[in-house]
Amino acid sequence: MGFNPIHIIFGLKLRQARLAKGLSVTELAERSQLSPSYITEIEKGRKYPKADKIMRLAEALGYAYDELVSLRLEPPLSFLETPLTSQLLQDFPLELFGVDPSSIVEVLTRSPAEMSALVKAFQDIARGYAIREEHFYLAALRSYQELNQNYFPELEQAAKDYAAQAGLPERAPVSEETLLRILEDRFGYRVAPIPVEEHPSLVAYRAVYLPGKPPRLLLNPGLLASQRKFVLAREIGYRVLGLEERALTNSPDRVDSFTQVLNDFKAAYFAGALLMPEVQVQSDLAELFALETWQPQRLAHMLNAYDVTPETLLYRFSELVPRHFGLKVHFLRFNEVNGSYRLYKQLNMSQLSLPTGFDLREHYCRRWLTIRLLRELAADQSETVPGIQRSRFLESQKQFLCLGFARRDNLPPHLRTSVILGMRIDDDLLRVVRFAGDPAIPEGLLNETCERCPLLPEECAERAAPPTRWQQQQQVEERHRALSLLMQAPPAAQPSPGPAHPTPQQRPAAASQAV
Repeated sequence: MGFNPIHIIFGLKLRQARLAKGLSVTELAERSQLSPSYITEIEKGRKYPKADKIMRLAEALGYAYDELVSLRLEPPLSFLETPLTSQLLQDFPLELFGVDPSSIVEVLTRSPAEMSALVKAFQDIARGYAIREEHFYLAALRSYQELNQNYFPELEQAAKDYAAQAGLPERAPVSEETLLRILEDRFGYRVAPIPVEEHPSLVAYRAVYLPGKPPRLLLNPGLLASQRKFVLAREIGYRVLGLEERALTNSPDRVDSFTQVLNDFKAAYFAGALLMPEVQVQSDLAELFALETWQPQRLAHMLNAYDVTPETLLYRFSELVPRHFGLKVHFLRFNEVNGSYRLYKQLNMSQLSLPTGFDLREHYCRRWLTIRLLRELAADQSETVPGIQRSRFLESQKQFLCLGFARRDNLPPHLRTSVILGMRIDDDLLRVVRFAGDPAIPEGLLNETCERCPLLPEECAERAAPPTRWQQQQQVEERHRALSLLMQAPPAAQPSPGPAHPTPQQRPAAASQAV
């Protein structure tokens, strides 16, 4: 059962009206000549009566027909109006997370006034932090990916089946010409450049999809060949998977539903699987992990062999490493914007302590590989800078083996970006990744952000901000210790009570009377 806001609101209004009249379900059933079980189903949003039955209910309650069927809720339920009628609630596939939608309806209808107050609290929080529906959709998608270890066998199989059907080579790379021919010949597309000279503002898009007959796909003329291949492969994914609800631009300016977000993800996953076949990547990763010492040229060779971007390569690793090697991983992408470092994309399946938030204004530790690579790129003339690092967090002592790339974006606004794949160092990793203990791999002792780090200035030359959050936490802990000592201390001896009334010698001299 999915959410039907009309059914749910009618049920809430019926229950509210019945309670306002002081009627039990049985009494309303008798007055309206309907069964008590049927009325219970209506109030829970599971049934919606026909017009003649609504009329009988309205007469039994002393309500006008239009008043009862209106979607407007009266206080204290009025705060439920917006979420119940929102696209977010109607569109969100709770079944993906193993949640029966009817159980949510049950909670709403069991204690509607209390739920209304709770919803109002969430709305206030969302407004206070400028949280929009798209933030919720994207966070839900990340949770869905992490729940499934970012591996989706049905999408892998769809890519394998289509590759065989289209006669694609069993080993990468797939040529741009082959992908273009598939779109034009098999799916009737017309592919052309985005007219950025005529419309300069469109240079912000990598691609624009124009539905119609024929469908048109416009590509940013500044894209690299590897970027064009991914866009073409993703477009094939939309067609092969039959995904209708989708973004029309990349990157999208607007997100209308979770279905759109999920479909965009599925098409991108299909593209990665088409460009980097699972069996080949698994074999190449096994060879990489079997090396006794770290050889950076092997990773660069894989990048060239698959003819993909660093982000596509490492993100594909994040899909296959947990599945085939049993390792806990995370994927991060950072952008450097006006000298500051911003987390742009994340997937966290390794329990990485990663402070995020809509109001986070802290400085990520400069010792992270993602930021170290960006700083090296800023001082280097190369287009791409690879790197590797063993990272150990100061407080938790968790360790990660991280490898990644930083590169200059070839599209406006020409940001420097970095992507890394991090793998939790545990017994499984030490058994699988033979080069993990290579002493030539640089090590980093790091923290989450500068504001949370207790290292002294002489211990960290890279500090970008004072440890304000750490100092605040120390003050809180000191207060708690003082309170604990105060509560454990025995009570002080009470002085013996003095006379009930002061003696003449104890009385203060009378104040002179004001004149």
